[in-house]
Amino acid sequence: MTDQLNRRSFLKKSVSAGAITAIAGVPALLRGKNLNSKLQFAGIGASGKGWSDIKEISTHSAVVPVAFTDIDLSRMDKVKRLAPDAALFQDYRKMLADMGDKIDGVSVSTPDHMHAYITLDAMRQGKHVYCQKPLTRTVWEARQVRKQFAKSKVITRLGNQIHSHSAYRTGVELIQSGAIGKIKEVHSWVTSTGHGYAGVIERPENPPTLPTTIDWDLWIGVAPMRPYGGDRVYHPFAWRDWQDFGSGAIGDFGCHILDPVFTSLKITGGPNSIKAVHTGLNDEVWPAQETLYYNFPGTEYTVGDNFNITWYDGGRKPKSSLARMPKGQSLPRSGSIYVGEKGSMVLPHVGAPTLYPVESYADFKIETKESLNHYHGWVDGCLSGKQPSDGFEYGGNLTETVQLGNVAVFFPGEELKWDAENFKITNKPEANPRLTRKYRKGWEIKEVV
Repeated sequence: MTDQLNRRSFLKKSVSAGAITAIAGVPALLRGKNLNSKLQFAGIGASGKGWSDIKEISTHSAVVPVAFTDIDLSRMDKVKRLAPDAALFQDYRKMLADMGDKIDGVSVSTPDHMHAYITLDAMRQGKHVYCQKPLTRTVWEARQVRKQFAKSKVITRLGNQIHSHSAYRTGVELIQSGAIGKIKEVHSWVTSTGHGYAGVIERPENPPTLPTTIDWDLWIGVAPMRPYGGDRVYHPFAWRDWQDFGSGAIGDFGCHILDPVFTSLKITGGPNSIKAVHTGLNDEVWPAQETLYYNFPGTEYTVGDNFNITWYDGGRKPKSSLARMPKGQSLPRSGSIYVGEKGSMVLPHVGAPTLYPVESYADFKIETKESLNHYHGWVDGCLSGKQPSDGFEYGGNLTETVQLGNVAVFFPGEELKWDAENFKITNKPEANPRLTRKYRKGWEIKEVV
């Protein structure tokens, strides 16, 4: 660490005073600039979504992949072909320790429960971070990541890449331009269920033998230890179902589908309250179907002092009549209805927005916004020192709201009053422990002060 700090000091003294003003406090940027504006990049999580993120980030001409890590060594084939000279690790901590200043930025594409631990560690070491959604598994972790982001001054981005897609950008522009007037309420939904990935709701009684390629202790990380369950129960994908590891349907899709809602309405704080109604849950997996009722303070784009966002999953949907659609026309599989003063907008999940009632917008021309490369936007920010949209302040706030829904499911039918400034649920003290989790010994996350 001393060598790293000395190198930073030297670099700072080697540039003009004006340049120091522009980039001070962005340690990894200094390294990138010193290397002909190249970003030395490492991927944490090398297959599945990890591979997708690595592949897309590496298409940027300024990216040099230098290292990859995955707890499962059998899942390294694709990254080996992408960058044969890159170093390979099973433990991301050893990678960061061994590589040091040879890494400028990382992607974090692991199960939800490890996002905060790894992201906080990387930011503390001055690395730029691109982290998959949801940013963290708990509300408390999201707040810690926001605080560390403010301290570290690195470049960050949440991995909800549809934030930069033409459809979502066009929807945001329509709302902010007043096409349907100020917003009275929003209804958002996804067809996914809270326990549809593994197909089981209890731990397997006779788990198979752990493959030699997997470091199970590293995979479990911050969570309570349990035996390996086989390749269709936890690792590599079905972990989303499990309360210890994933965040259910709202965690999987909330940071996607609610993103244009937060962006268009400029929601910068938490909700006033949250209530959950669902089909039931046990101690292991999330509900199969749920409806979450959020109440938020009003913004410049909404009607009144407060407004509601309602979330549905597991096949539940709002009534199509809310959208004022023609008879016989159905809602998309997933998306949002914005109910405005003058009309409604239906924004499908990754689909072009439509304004209703049809007759009111027959001559209305929607100007389509171009798609931007979400991954390249992060890389460009790392090299320029300019934080792009969807960084960890915004992404942390969005994730706090999403994970508050997962707190509310443990108190079905009860409206929980949320005090974001003081970080507590004011009317249900027994709900506050659900804002965080108990960490396994050796994997504790310390509060950021």
